[in-house]
Amino acid sequence: MLQSIYSQEIDDIFSQVRDQALRNGKKSVQVGDQVKEIPTPFPSPADWRDTWIYFIMVDRFNNPSSPPKKAWNALGDEGLVFQGGTFEGIRQQLDYLEKLGVGAIWITPPLKNCQYKRSYHGYGIQDFLQIDPRFASDKNNPEAELQRLVDEAHARGIYVIFDIVLNHAGNVFTYLINEQKVESFSFIDEPNKPYDVIWHDQEGTPEWRNAEVNDVQELNPDAAVWPKELRQLEFFRRRGTRDDTEQGGDFSDLREFVTANPEVQNILIRIHQYLIAKFDIDGFRIDTLRFIEPDFARVFGNAMHEFALSLGKRNFFTYGEIWANEDNTEEKITRFVGRNAAEPGDLLGIDAALDFPLFFQLPGVFKGLKEPKALADVYIRRRESLRGIISSNGEVSRFFVTFFDNHDLKSRFYYSNPDEPQKFDDQVTLAIACLFALQGIPCIYYGTEQGLNGAVDNIPFGDLVVRQALWGKPGGGFNTDHPFYKAIAEITQYRKTHPALRYGRQYFRPISGDRINYGVSPFKSGVVAFTRILNEQEVVVVANTHTETQQSIYVIVDYNLNSQNPTYKVLYSNKTTFTQPEKVTEQSGVNITEPNGQKSYGPIRAMKVTLQPMEVQILVK
Repeated sequence: MLQSIYSQEIDDIFSQVRDQALRNGKKSVQVGDQVKEIPTPFPSPADWRDTWIYFIMVDRFNNPSSPPKKAWNALGDEGLVFQGGTFEGIRQQLDYLEKLGVGAIWITPPLKNCQYKRSYHGYGIQDFLQIDPRFASDKNNPEAELQRLVDEAHARGIYVIFDIVLNHAGNVFTYLINEQKVESFSFIDEPNKPYDVIWHDQEGTPEWRNAEVNDVQELNPDAAVWPKELRQLEFFRRRGTRDDTEQGGDFSDLREFVTANPEVQNILIRIHQYLIAKFDIDGFRIDTLRFIEPDFARVFGNAMHEFALSLGKRNFFTYGEIWANEDNTEEKITRFVGRNAAEPGDLLGIDAALDFPLFFQLPGVFKGLKEPKALADVYIRRRESLRGIISSNGEVSRFFVTFFDNHDLKSRFYYSNPDEPQKFDDQVTLAIACLFALQGIPCIYYGTEQGLNGAVDNIPFGDLVVRQALWGKPGGGFNTDHPFYKAIAEITQYRKTHPALRYGRQYFRPISGDRINYGVSPFKSGVVAFTRILNEQEVVVVANTHTETQQSIYVIVDYNLNSQNPTYKVLYSNKTTFTQPEKVTEQSGVNITEPNGQKSYGPIRAMKVTLQPMEVQILVK
C-alpha cells in the first residue's frame, strides 16, 4: 500500500471530488435540441479496440467566436502564439467528429500552464489542479467549459482522454549558479550537487530563492508551482537541460521532477486520481513516459486502474509516449506496459504504448519509399519480443496505439504538389485503410481528414507546420464532403462490422507475380499484403504503394479456411472503379519465402488481385 504523505489541503480537495464521483447517478446533457441522460461515472468501453482515437491540439482545432490570432498556418516566432482554440470550439464540432466515426478524443494537456509563457501546446504545467483559462471562451470558468465538453462527448458515445505530464513541470524557476541567474544550460550529472533555484513570480520574474517561496503569506496562484505540495527543492532534478542520453534533465525550460522520489510519485498519483474523479474522463495519454522510471510507470498505471475501478470505471485506459531510436524502442516499450509479466512485482503498468516501432516504417512504406518487408519485419520482431508473454497473436492489438502523423513531426504524411494538388490523395486513403486494418488502436491526428499538409526543413520550430489552426483553413476546416473525411467514415463502418479487423490474428502474406516464387516484397514501391483472421473469418488487405504502375499479383490466403476455393469481393477500395479479385485456387510446386525467412513449397491457396497505382483493397469472402 502506498503511504499517504499529502497535506490536509490536497486531501480535502481530492476527497470532495472522490465522494461526489462515488454517488453514482444520472446526468442530463443537452445535445442539439435533445436532452440525453448519461450515467455517472461514465462507464468505460468493454474493449478499446472497438474504437479509434482522434488527437486534438486544443489551441489549434477550433474557436467558433474568433479567427486565429495569426495566419492559420503561421511559422517561426508568429506560430508560437496562442491561436485561440477552445474547449467550446471542440464541443461545437462534436457532431462533425461523431459523423466521422470518432470513438475517443485525445486532447493536449488542459491543465494550467505558466501564464507568462506562450506554451500554447499545454505541456508546460504550472498548476496541476487547475484548467488553463486560455483554452476557454469563458476565462472565469474554464472548468465548467471543459466539463460541458466531456459530458456532451459522453452523451454522443465519445470517450475523452487527457494528455498528461508526469516527467516535468513548466518554467517555474530560474537557476542560480555562482550567484548568476541562468535560464538553461547543458545537463551536468551530479546527483549530489543540484543547483540552487529562484522561483518565479506571476510575471515569470525570478523572485524567491530556494525554499523561501513557501514563506510567502499570499502566494499568487500564477507564481511558482501548484499544488503547494510540489514546492520542494528535492522534488526537482535541478541539473540543467537534458542531452540525447537517458540520464535525465530539463526539456529546455520545462523543469524535470525527480520521479524516483516516492513522495513525488504519490503526489502525482493523487493529482491524477483527482482529475479522473473531477472530470469523469476515460483515459490518460502520458507524455515523455520513456524518461520515467519503469517501476513508477507500473505503480502509476496500477493506481489509476484501481482508483477508476473503485468509481465503477472498469477499463480506464492509459497509454504512453515511449520512443527511442528504431533499434531499441520495442525493447523499451516492453519495460513499461502492463503485459510484461517477466518484470518482478505484482503491479501491472500502463495498458498500451504509442506504436513508434510501426511509425518508423509506415510513412516510408505507404509512400513507396521503403519496401513492404520493412513493415512485416516490425511484427516479426514484436512476436519474438512478446513470445511467452501474450496468449494469442490477436492480443497484440490491444497494447499499441497506431498512427502515421502527430504533433512532433516536421511534416504531415500528406503531400500536395502545388502543380498537381490531388496527385497523391490516394496515398492518404491507402494509409488510412491500412492503419485501420492493422493490429492496434488507430489514432488519427486532427486535420488529416481535411487534407492538412506541409513540410519544412532546417527552420526554428519546424514542428509548427503540423500544428495549423484548423478552423482558419481557407475554404473552411470542417468539410464533411472532403474525400478524406468520407473515406475515414466509411472505413470506420467496415471496421465495426468486421470483428477480425479489431481482434484478429495478423499475418503478412507472401505474394507472387509469376505464380511460382512467393515472398513479402523486398523492393520499394511494392505491394503490402496481410490478413486478419478471427475464428473462421479471414479479411485480406492488399495495397499497391507504387505511384504510377498497376500491379497484378497472387496473394496467399489461409489454406484451411479457404478449402472450398471461394471468391473474395472488394469490401473497400479507395478507387471509384476497381477490379474484383479472381477465385481462390490451389497450387503446388511453388517456392515460398515466409516473412521470417523460412522456406516452404506448398501446397497453397492463393488468389489474383489487380491494383491500380496507390490503390488499397479490403477483401472479404
